[in-house]
Order: sequence, then C-alpha cells, then structure tokens
Amino acid sequence: MIQINNLSKSFSDQILFENISFNIQKGERCGLVGRNGSGKSTLFSIIQGKLLPDSGEVSIPKNYRIGSLEQHIKFTKKTVLEECIQVLHEDQKYDFHLAEKILFGLGFTDDDLNKDPMSFSGGYQIRINLCKCLLIEPNLLLLDEPTNYLDIVSLRWLKSFLNSFQGEIILITHDRNFMDSITTHTMGITKNYLKKFSGDTAKFYEKIQLEDEIYQKTKENIDKKKAHLESFIDRFGAKASKASQAQSKMKQLNKLENMDDLVSEASMDLHFNYSPCPGKQIFEAKDLSFGFPGKDILFSNLNFSLGRNDKIGIIGKNGKGKSTLLNTISGHFTPLSGEVNFHPSTKIGHLGQTNIERLNPNNTIIEEIQGVNTNLGHTKVRNICGSLMFTGDMGKKKISVLSGGEKNRVMLGKIIANESNLLLLDEPTNHLDIESIEILSKEIKNYEGAVLIVTHSESLIRSVCNKLVIFHDNIAEIFDGSYDEFLEKIGWGDDDQQKKSKSQKEMLSKKEIHARRAVIIKERAKILNPILKKIAENENKIVLIEEKLEIENNIMSKAVSEQDNEKILTSSIEIGRLEKEISELFSILEADEVHSVEINKEFDSKLSELGE
Repeated sequence: MIQINNLSKSFSDQILFENISFNIQKGERCGLVGRNGSGKSTLFSIIQGKLLPDSGEVSIPKNYRIGSLEQHIKFTKKTVLEECIQVLHEDQKYDFHLAEKILFGLGFTDDDLNKDPMSFSGGYQIRINLCKCLLIEPNLLLLDEPTNYLDIVSLRWLKSFLNSFQGEIILITHDRNFMDSITTHTMGITKNYLKKFSGDTAKFYEKIQLEDEIYQKTKENIDKKKAHLESFIDRFGAKASKASQAQSKMKQLNKLENMDDLVSEASMDLHFNYSPCPGKQIFEAKDLSFGFPGKDILFSNLNFSLGRNDKIGIIGKNGKGKSTLLNTISGHFTPLSGEVNFHPSTKIGHLGQTNIERLNPNNTIIEEIQGVNTNLGHTKVRNICGSLMFTGDMGKKKISVLSGGEKNRVMLGKIIANESNLLLLDEPTNHLDIESIEILSKEIKNYEGAVLIVTHSESLIRSVCNKLVIFHDNIAEIFDGSYDEFLEKIGWGDDDQQKKSKSQKEMLSKKEIHARRAVIIKERAKILNPILKKIAENENKIVLIEEKLEIENNIMSKAVSEQDNEKILTSSIEIGRLEKEISELFSILEADEVHSVEINKEFDSKLSELGE
C-alpha cells in the first residue's frame, strides 16, 4: 500500500496542489483526472522520486516495485526485442514470448521485432516503452496517457491486459471510456486539492458537483446569519439596554466560519458556426486511390458519399492511411486516381495534425485566429478566445510557448472563426482533458453539418457516427452502420476481444478467481455498509418521530375540543415541523435505498464476470 501524506507542490506563483493525502490499497485501480496543467503528471514524478514535493511525504513499502510509462525516448539495444527483454528479471531473461505477446498486442509484427527501435515513428517508440513498463511486472503501474499513439485495436488489447493485471494501477488518460472500463476508483485534482471516490468518472463528477452544491448552500446560510447578526449589532450596539445582547451577538458572529467564494474552473464554451447547404450530398468520392512514392498503396478505388448531415468515422490501425484519406479529401494531397466532387456551397473546417504544425510560432493566439477571417472585429475574436479558455491576456501568448492541448484549441478557434458545413477532424480529442473532450464531443454530435472524423475513441465513434470508413485487411471500405453494428457483423478479426476463444474467467486460475472475488466482496462491503447503517438509523428516526407525531396529534385533538387557540397554534406548528422532518427523512431513505440497489447490481455484475 502506498500512502501520500499532506503533499504540496507549486511552480513559481502557480500552486498545483496543497496538503493532499490519499492511500492506494491492494488491488485498487485508480483513474486520475483533472484539468490540463492541474499537476497530474507532477504527482506521478513525485511518487517515483523524480521530483521533490514542497512539503509532505510519500510512503512506499520495502521491495514494492513501481513501473511507469516513460515519454522520454532512450534506447540502447539494436533491435526492438532486445530493447524490451533487457528489463526482464534474471530468471526470465530468455522468456522472449512474454515480450513478443505484449509487442504483438501493441501492433508490432514479427518482422518488426528485429528492427532498430529508432527506425520507428515516435508513437511506436512510446509503445516500446510501454512494453518495457509492462514487462517488469511491477506492483504498481503508473500510466500517463498510455492511450496516446495507440490505434483502436491496440487500445482494445491494452484494456484487456490491464483488466487481468494483478497489481495496483494509477491511470491518467483523456479517454474516459477506457478509464472507466479498467478502474475501481477515481481521484481528481480540483481547486488545488485531491479527492478520491470509489466508482467511475461519472460518479466522481456527480459527487464533486454535490459537494459544491452543499458548500454553496452552507455559505449562503452562514452569510445570511452574518448579515442578520451584523444588522443587530449595528442597530443596537450603542444602546445600553441592548449592550449585553449585542455583545452576545458579536461573539456568535466571531465564531462563524469565513467561507471563500466557490472558485469555478474554466471550461470550453465551444460552438461551430454553421452555413446551410441546400444539397442532399456535400461531397462524393469516386474511385479514390492514394499512395506515397515508392511505398504501398494506402487505399484504392474507394467510393463513398457524405450526406449534408452525415457523421462518418474513419477507423483502423495506425499507419494504414486514415489521416492521409482526410488530407486527400481536403485537397492537401493529390490522389493517384479518382476524384472528390464537392457541392458548390461546401465550406470546410479542417482540424488536421499537419494544420497544427503550420501554426505560425511568432503569432499570438489572437493574431492566429484573426488571420483566418479579417472581417471579425477584435471583440468577436476575444470572445472566441475566451470560449476556448484563453481569457484576458492569455490571448496574447505566442503560439511557440503553447502546449499541445492549447494548440489544438487554437485550431478549433480558427474553425469557429468561419462558418462551415463540413468538418474534417483528425484526432480532435488529442491533448484535451476529459471535461473539454465531453464538451467537444457534444458539440460535434449537435453540429448541423456533416463530419468526417479520424479517431481511436470508441466512445466518440459510438456517440457521434452513423457510418464508418474501415481500414482493415489492407483495404479501406465504407460500412453503412454504427460502430456496434460493425463489431457485431465484421469486428476486428483475431484482435476482437468479443470473439476471443478464451474469456477473462478462463484465463484466470481458480486461486486468482477466489482472490479477485474476495477483493470485490470486500470493496462492496466497504462502500455498502455505511449506506446500510445510515438507512437503518433513518428508519429508527422515522419511527421515533412518528411516535412524537401521534402524541402531538392527540394534543391537537384535545386542544380543539377545549377550544384552546394558543395550544392549537403551537401544536399545529409542531405537527408541521414533524411531518416535514419525516418527509425529508423518507426522501433521504429512498435515495439511499436506490443507491444501495445500484451498488449491489454493479458488484453482482463484476462477480458474475468471474464466475465460480
């Protein structure tokens, strides 16, 4: 078990987190969320001992191994296989199949294993580092954006691998669906503090929102009470007859807590400007083929059309031509054969990786956005910057100093600056945090025009796309249906987890299954017992209050018969108070009972997956 106690870290004037404390218990898999720049990667570096905190401590058990995904590239061996197996323990150093199994899962071929690791693209070099991280069989895996540079097939393999991993995991990823499919807990750095809850990201954000609402209500009540006390003191403080009461009110006022205003974190307020298209089709690709000189053809004789409201996902393994197809349609590349015919009213908004590289590093954010539409006034450009979280003087920052996520947002700003009816989006969620991805995904879904999108996010494909262009089996073809229909009818062949001959249950030994069941049952009891205890307490409270209510009703009946108006008034007020209290307790009781049923269903599902 790892213990973090009162950890604080800041850089210059920016506080990342203050006095955060949490534990990682045996078998826990924690998703770590938070805005870009909130300190997630910094926390990883502190846990690994690469960075010292300003204060606090990290307690790690003796002989407890931590494996982390290195973004820094440093290879020392001549082949991919040699580079990976060097991290194996002494008693496993000839166990090549362990490395091969992981490398194949991450998209390497048999021929790739004997190639120089430096001959691969940056994305595949990160995969080599990921393989080394998984091979050392650590007690704790620290994974910082392992989904970056992975294609959809490799993502599905990694999800399966991590679900069968026996140790602890802390995972940072912008892919919310990927995180939720693996983790048992979610913790997040928000407002310079870290909070950890059992459950997925949805439950985490619900609890954060509920805590904020409770905080805000408490603050409002305290502020009202302060105003009342201050008013009394101001009015009667100088009067001798009220001096003692004013003094008492002053003491009450001094005891009241000072609560700061709730600071809200900036969010994108994205909206693509739509230009109507009168035609039913916005473009048609006929017999489209492309390949780079001296290399294999990436796609050939591809035929498909895009309706004015269609949203088509382009999916498949990396290096097969997905981004190239998007660049061919946009006119950046000239096809070897075939053509793309656009409707005359087509207005394109293109977010591509090459476009981001062409941002002028010497321009400010304002200048870069203003440059695509000189008709926009300064106020409008400022509004666009603000909607993308570049508020105030941030709009004057140079492109050269921006992070990958910030450059991505500048590109979105350049699209927003013009009206469009066709969006060409190449990995639009890259470098964005989970909250920003949720906003972007919703806007893409609600966009009135057509969308052609390259993405490895299964959740984005599911929520947005009504058709697909599939790159698989060395061909590209149109699939007229949803992603789930594709999985059901075609799937990813041998890589499809749904069609594997062995389930997770079959791959685990009986001992491992019993151990997993014990962890799940213990976790359920840990979450459920406090709720059941609260339910029992509230049931007892209701019984006691109903007894009081019965007594009060008898008092009321007697007062009515005796025509005792004073007692009738007093009793009716008390009856109203008791009835309100019972009603409130029943509401809490009902919510807790629903919550307990949901928890039982969730854990019953986990237990049924393991079997007996």
